[in-house]
Amino acid sequence: MAHGLGLGGAYDATIGRIKAQEGDGARLGMEALMWISHSERPLKVDEICHALAVEVGSADINTNNVPSIRTVLGSCQGLAAVDEGSSTIRLIHFTLKEYLSCHADLFDRPHSKMAETCLTYLNFRVIKDLSPSLSGNLRGTSLMEYSSLYWGTHARMDLSDRSRCMALALLNQYDNHVSAELLWESVKEQFPIYFSCIKPFSALHCVSYFGIAEVAIDLIGTKKWDVNQRDSSGLTPLMWAARYGREAVVKLLMRHKHIQSDMLDKKYGRTALSWAAGSGHEGVVKLFLSPLFINPGSIGRQRGAPQVMGVPSRPLWMAHESGVLPELSGRSGLTSSRSNSNSTTPSCPAMAAHERGARPPSSGISGLTFSRSNSSFTTRSPPLRAAHKSGVLPELSFQLGITSFRPSSSFTTSSRPFRAAHESDVWP
Repeated sequence: MAHGLGLGGAYDATIGRIKAQEGDGARLGMEALMWISHSERPLKVDEICHALAVEVGSADINTNNVPSIRTVLGSCQGLAAVDEGSSTIRLIHFTLKEYLSCHADLFDRPHSKMAETCLTYLNFRVIKDLSPSLSGNLRGTSLMEYSSLYWGTHARMDLSDRSRCMALALLNQYDNHVSAELLWESVKEQFPIYFSCIKPFSALHCVSYFGIAEVAIDLIGTKKWDVNQRDSSGLTPLMWAARYGREAVVKLLMRHKHIQSDMLDKKYGRTALSWAAGSGHEGVVKLFLSPLFINPGSIGRQRGAPQVMGVPSRPLWMAHESGVLPELSGRSGLTSSRSNSNSTTPSCPAMAAHERGARPPSSGISGLTFSRSNSSFTTRSPPLRAAHKSGVLPELSFQLGITSFRPSSSFTTSSRPFRAAHESDVWP
């Protein structure tokens, strides 16, 4: 404890020296610490130097204002260092990160300031004149990638009036802006199998992805963007917002009189609710299932999904995998049927009923029941298998009213979830 107090005192003294520097040293030192401690990823040397040179609201960067990394480090009075292996700048110790987190008053609205800097940079003439194909001379654009990928993240955390205006200026030309291509390439790297198209998405898709409801309101108000517009991968703005758990934007879009919440994406045939459930965003799932927005058709229909009585069954399976099925099934009052003659019930009748909007008036809790087979216990249950994988099988057996049966002789079940449950002593 004494060591911690001494370390805190040392940081206090160093921050005092940074603020006491003459000329531009105090600003450089404090803003450098702000960027290092609040950035979404480690900043490269050139990136932080360009970030510190941006004058918010200016039309272009003044290269004479770009400080050297030596000047930046000197202004930080030893609190920052360059990682030679990655050429990124970092704080000297993890305790400094903790110290800065506990002294939030050292920086005035850091995320707002960072959003304004990123948006100023993207609205520079030299950036706007670049080809969306990323061809041509990219020298002097060191902060372009970070600004393209994270301006919206900082804006969502703290949106100022100035950021809001600059965001609209950027988004009004977004279809032909290089930042749209950079963001799209980043998203494709996260989901290389799904996102195979090269055309970036629209401005409304962009703010739905970032989750900036205030800017989404402004875009929708201009009536230049269709709330149901698909991007080149077939996703709508509502799907993007649902996929990333942007509750404020989901609520905004769901309230729009022309929204079609049960639209399917082109590749997998998934609805916005299916994307939310599969990603584990319980708050968004609750929005879709609330009395204000409930639409049985939006539960999800998936091409190529397992079929039960002709109804695809994957959305609730995905909800099982992400741990939000109790919320879905509890609302629906689903009851599955007894297994068929060969006792290979895939436990999907309940899903089919849910997807058809079945809501028995007095069904109560789900009450899923699985029956014993004639010889060995061969029930094949994708949802329960997924529940087992995510460690929620015991919880589901109580919350959903699942009743299982131990085989009469030796444990020969081919149902992996129940076999694993038996082996780990959680058999009902």
